[in-house]
Amino acid sequence: MIVMQEELNQFERSEVWELVPRPQNQSVIGTRWVFRNKIDENGIIIRNKARLVAQSFNQEEGINYEETFVPVARFEVIRMLLAFACFKDFVLYQMDVKSAFLNGFINEEIYVEQPPGFQSFNFPNHVFRLKKALYGLKQAPRAWYERLSKFLLKKGFKMGKTDTTLFIKTK
Repeated sequence: MIVMQEELNQFERSEVWELVPRPQNQSVIGTRWVFRNKIDENGIIIRNKARLVAQSFNQEEGINYEETFVPVARFEVIRMLLAFACFKDFVLYQMDVKSAFLNGFINEEIYVEQPPGFQSFNFPNHVFRLKKALYGLKQAPRAWYERLSKFLLKKGFKMGKTDTTLFIKTK
């Protein structure tokens, strides 16, 4: 229960959604909890994790999303980058953003059910209108990638020509 509450607290801090009356002529996507245990090198559980995800199989193409988008770096580009960085003695940085998709804005009007086990006592029939992407949504990878790439481009990075997940800044 504690890790689920922590996940919902992160949603509040990130302003992911707002509780609204259920719309009459709009589909509502279900939500579910996904649980995972983080294990140390000895196989001992060191942390429990919970993530609330949208049940994206409820989404209808053309209504809830246009296409599936997955920003994946090409293996050849990564190998070339690492070889070049070693040769030139460059410093490379890798990012791992906790709750990355919660930082991506969505343009569509999307509603999700209240999380199982955490329904509002005062408004049990209300749903959440999403302001930002939620794991499991077809829009989530594109929303996060668009926000990240706009930020990096504004900061003077250039997008790779063969691999658009590679951003380079030269001084």
